[in-house]
Amino acid sequence: ETHELENPAYQANQPDRCYHCKEELFSVLDQLAQERGFAAVAYGVNADDTLDFRPGHRAAMEHRVLAPLLDAGLSKPEIRLLSKMAGLPTWDRPASACLASRLPYGTEVTHERLSLVERGEAALRALGFHQFRVRLHDQLARVEIAQEELPRALGPEMAAAIARELKSAGFTYVTLDLEGYRQGSLNDSLRRS
Repeated sequence: ETHELENPAYQANQPDRCYHCKEELFSVLDQLAQERGFAAVAYGVNADDTLDFRPGHRAAMEHRVLAPLLDAGLSKPEIRLLSKMAGLPTWDRPASACLASRLPYGTEVTHERLSLVERGEAALRALGFHQFRVRLHDQLARVEIAQEELPRALGPEMAAAIARELKSAGFTYVTLDLEGYRQGSLNDSLRRS
């Protein structure tokens, strides 16, 4: 069990938030690996992850965590293909970053905010969407849906259903981001700085 939500540096949700989370995670995993006789800890960072801001990777390096997919130079599509060929049932599962990545930097990470985002994303999943994020901006849900699913989301009946379900989940306002789902879109503010 990890306790990153008890760490003020994590709660503050600055651009290095992922470092503090991974530091906690790898500290716990190091101890667990030692107790169970494992020689190393590995994680699933891949070549595509190097294209975005990844402060958690620094914690992995500090803990000497292995990165076999990155070391092999494998991209996300290549990993999906290899997983499919191996018959893994998760080969096409959508990427799923931690819920704190839905909060803009500087917005305190709390159980309540994470729960609100989780309820919002559960509502979108129940409506049949596959690749999406609910980005929290105060009480506003900025919904990012994959480009190929946007036409369905923009239909009047579905748009009304999305708004109704997200308001029922606890949001006051609901918007649909016309740029669609973009991995790491909250890092756009870092790129502009």
